[in-house]
Amino acid sequence: MVRVWALAGMALALTAGLAHAQDAGPISPRRMSAVVKEIASDAYQGRAPGTPGEAKTVAYLIARFKALGLEPGGEHGGWTQAVPLMRFNLSGEPKLAFEAGGATIPLQQSQQVMVQTTRPTAHVHIDKAPLVFVGYGVSAPERKWDDFKGVDLHGRVAVVLVNDPDFEARPGEDAYGRFAGQAMTYYGRWTYKYEEMARRGALGVLIVHETPGAGYGWSTVQASNGEGYDIVRADPAKDHTLIQGWMQREVAADLFKRAGLNLETLKVAARRADFRPVPLTGATFSADYGVTFDKVLSHNVIAKRTGTTRPKEAVMFGAHWDAFGIGAPDAAGQRIRHGAADDGTGVAGVLELARAFKAQPRLARTTVFAVWTAEERGLLGSEWYATHPLYDPALTVANFTMDTLQPVGLSHDVVLVGAGQNDLGDLLATAAASQHRTVTPDAHPERGLFYRADHFSLAKRGVPTLLLMSLGGGPDFVQGGRAAGDRWITEFTAHCYHQPCDAWSPDWNLAGAAQDVDLLYIMGRDLAADGAWPQWKASSEFKPIRQETAARRK
Repeated sequence: MVRVWALAGMALALTAGLAHAQDAGPISPRRMSAVVKEIASDAYQGRAPGTPGEAKTVAYLIARFKALGLEPGGEHGGWTQAVPLMRFNLSGEPKLAFEAGGATIPLQQSQQVMVQTTRPTAHVHIDKAPLVFVGYGVSAPERKWDDFKGVDLHGRVAVVLVNDPDFEARPGEDAYGRFAGQAMTYYGRWTYKYEEMARRGALGVLIVHETPGAGYGWSTVQASNGEGYDIVRADPAKDHTLIQGWMQREVAADLFKRAGLNLETLKVAARRADFRPVPLTGATFSADYGVTFDKVLSHNVIAKRTGTTRPKEAVMFGAHWDAFGIGAPDAAGQRIRHGAADDGTGVAGVLELARAFKAQPRLARTTVFAVWTAEERGLLGSEWYATHPLYDPALTVANFTMDTLQPVGLSHDVVLVGAGQNDLGDLLATAAASQHRTVTPDAHPERGLFYRADHFSLAKRGVPTLLLMSLGGGPDFVQGGRAAGDRWITEFTAHCYHQPCDAWSPDWNLAGAAQDVDLLYIMGRDLAADGAWPQWKASSEFKPIRQETAARRK
């Protein structure tokens, strides 16, 4: 197997004597590597929810927690929390087409567009639905922004830009500084756009894919293979449009041109507060395909160590166990998306933290070790937990999440995604100083990584969170500096993110990843030992949510 980014890691590795790093401190790079090697092996079939790979993964995690001497932290006194999911697949080759300017433009699934359906229906048939461009598809009253201006989307397919209006805004434009500059807000996430179009009754939604605004290339969109997941809902039609999808930028530009419009001109217009939706006159969208769906019972795996004097107050550590399973073969013929760095490294971190906390006397507060399902399907395992919590969110002190830790070696810094959100960032800086390291804010806030990991499900309920994710910016490696870190991220995201080559390599050096996990141990240990309550910063959108339950933490 060709592992481009693993080879890049070899070139950046430390000297031979540090190739696998000494086990300094409570977190072991060697043990972390062994965990990733196991769960990212072919035997786990890419760890997709509801597959034999899940059963093997869950059994492995439970066995590890038991061996460490942890207590079951799941529901009904067990090790798991059941997560009922709906799984949807397109049946056969979908017939998709635009009609514009008197011509029919056939669309190939996965190439020009990528659509999915998350409603339990056996067949999707859309016959020449009108298309309407709704700019960035944002309704943000607190920012005095409304892209919809009362337009009726029922029976129509909304075409929407990725990211939020501030992403490409220039000084003097209405959107400039209205959101968060280059830093993506939740309004920029595809999940928000799907949710908002469903709230407004749209028949479907097509997001125009552009790599800078999305934060990833078209190959990441393709990784879903049109498969869709959702948690089981009482009224799926209320929460989802019939079709959710993406289209390549070039396809969108051609469509707009055929409708007598210019995509670039309309993108500029969408950065004005007075923007109004623009019908694509004479342009329609048609779709015809079958849908198979079934209910999948997946599982979060949760362990704990009960606190001595404040057992109802919890410090939580988390990562996701799932990856993308088996898909289309890559250029080397490989089909298993192993999910080694994303997020085998995070799972290894959780297990190491569980080991470290078990090795010391019990602390005042309960420590919780959660390994979530279905993150790659839309943070669904953590979302189910957040709506069916086993530990009171109001009394959850903090959630620390690890998602894709770097396997290249020691670094002078730790990259913080979502810097400035809450007090945990300040605690991280103090802990990093004890390692003679610094904290570097996310170098690519426009990618919206803060909204793309499981901690976000807890943040939406007011729990202070901290995300360690090496994809937030090139680490300042001891060997090679920031340039080497940027090269690693570029190689990984371009070639291996959600692809088969995200595989474990014997040339990995997890010394830097272990140092990052050790930071969470230092912070979690201190929080679990005392009565401090980290707070959201005044500028954070999550502060008002946390304040609603402030009286319960007195």
